[in-house]
Amino acid sequence: MKSTRRTWIGALTLGVLAASGTAVATAEPSKGTTKGPSEEAQLQKLYQQAVAEGGALTVYAGGSKPGQDDFLKDAFVKQFPKMKVDMVVDYSSHHGPRIDNQVDEHHVVADVVHLQTFDDYTRWKDEGVLEKYRPVGWDKVYNQVKDKDGYYTGLFFFGFSNVTATRLGDGAPVEATDFLKPEFKNKLVFSYPNDDDAVLYYWKQLTDKYGFDYVKKLLAQNPTFVRDSAHLIGTGDYEATFGTTGATPGLAQQTIPEKSPWLAWAQTGAILKDAPHKAAAKLYLSWALSQQTQKNMTDFGIWSVRGDVAAPAGRKGIFDYENMNPLGLSEFMSDRTALDRYKRRITLYVGEVQGVRPADPEDTLGLYPVDQNGTQG
Repeated sequence: MKSTRRTWIGALTLGVLAASGTAVATAEPSKGTTKGPSEEAQLQKLYQQAVAEGGALTVYAGGSKPGQDDFLKDAFVKQFPKMKVDMVVDYSSHHGPRIDNQVDEHHVVADVVHLQTFDDYTRWKDEGVLEKYRPVGWDKVYNQVKDKDGYYTGLFFFGFSNVTATRLGDGAPVEATDFLKPEFKNKLVFSYPNDDDAVLYYWKQLTDKYGFDYVKKLLAQNPTFVRDSAHLIGTGDYEATFGTTGATPGLAQQTIPEKSPWLAWAQTGAILKDAPHKAAAKLYLSWALSQQTQKNMTDFGIWSVRGDVAAPAGRKGIFDYENMNPLGLSEFMSDRTALDRYKRRITLYVGEVQGVRPADPEDTLGLYPVDQNGTQG
């Protein structure tokens, strides 16, 4: 469950995508109208409060590589230069238990979490772990991706689709069945589907549509399985993958299929109730949901969670793709029993996960990474 999440830096590299079809769900932006101070005025007030608090912020971000969310940290600090931000990237599946442990030990280090693991947020809300807070821009966020009571909210929509080598030109695979062509034998590499819930859901959609015979045919292509595949495309003999994001400029490109299932979801964020820097946490979430920040992200191919921000150039609205349901991943993750059953079955085909965790290759993050009080994990 690395938020891969996989993450925002991966989503930034998505090229202009095209797909056809009608909406699989109806978008429901909130109906409220914004009155009172402008968003910028509200952010400046929050900034003053955060500086008075000490100007420190720790964010636990779901992701697969150290530093991959630094672009987000840098943009935040550029706008609020008196802030010091520690951005800790790790798989969402590791951050979740880490938060549980910190809460249980009354030693909460993180202020904000933005993860892929939707089921953690509903549980944390029930357990009283989250701070109730409606950030700036809250009334503009699609109802489907925010908690009605104000405990958590989607921040941005990220997508997983195909990453293919630019050297393939028009011969690059687009639909899932294209990956079965003889010319791609020994040239495919995939992230383990049993290592990440988003990747797992991508494969689940494929087997729902094409059956497990598709997996058998794909394995006959002699693909390589690793813990993070996108960065390999365009290097050596590796020419294509799916179920990920993060095409390396000049070596690979990101595309989405017109007919085969693909994936997008709203990366979800919240403030921890015992956060040591609540004023800074409120500033961060409000900045992330502000109209200007949301518009800036669409310039990089990331869909906004706000109904008043247009889709990225050349794309349809996030709810307007026939072969992609942006709420599907959260529904899939809500039934852990069924999810684990599918994970065990797919493991029979692809084998157990091998290799070090890319987000923490030296296993140094520990229990309390980036503790502002000086205690490291």
